[in-house]
Amino acid sequence: MSSKEKNIKTYNKKADDYDNTLDGKFTEKFKNLLVDIVNVNDGDFVLDVGCGNGTLLSKLSRSKSIQGFGTDISPEMIKNAKELHPDFNFATASCEAIPFDDNSMDIIMACCAYHHFPDVNAFAKEVNRLIKPNGNLYIAEVRIPPLLRHIVNIFVPLSPDGDVKFYSSNEIAKTFSTYGFELVNTTKQGYMQIVHLRKV
Repeated sequence: MSSKEKNIKTYNKKADDYDNTLDGKFTEKFKNLLVDIVNVNDGDFVLDVGCGNGTLLSKLSRSKSIQGFGTDISPEMIKNAKELHPDFNFATASCEAIPFDDNSMDIIMACCAYHHFPDVNAFAKEVNRLIKPNGNLYIAEVRIPPLLRHIVNIFVPLSPDGDVKFYSSNEIAKTFSTYGFELVNTTKQGYMQIVHLRKV
């Protein structure tokens, strides 16, 4: 079974009660940190890739009036997102083929999703297509010390949840630098890291 198939199977099962699952509770802290960090303005077009049930977009919309967009590979997650947040635009899609217009997004986020992506270069290329000049990208990921990350990544392909690889903040920034992004800063807090990049 491919990582994509594992992802769909796992998150379809978790979709109806996601916020109360271990995954949901774990990623809640990342979402709250993103809400504190993301610089969002009224009217911004904001895309959450790997959006799950749309909770992060909902949190951001409490302080600003945003145009929210979300994609997830799990059809059940997207079904729940549409029911919970009908004012936003959601679509079932992989990270390499996102069905929104070129140069349409002011902000793109991926919260605890990047390590699931089978081709991060294809994702970076797609983000470059979607985001406006000077648009902001935020990648929130699990922070693992280098030696432990190396060991973990040996066994990650065996994960039943469809994990692919865990990355350092430098690795994330380097991938996006190839596709026209510059590093703004990296926020590190315990086991959390948020890499903030801007399209040049």
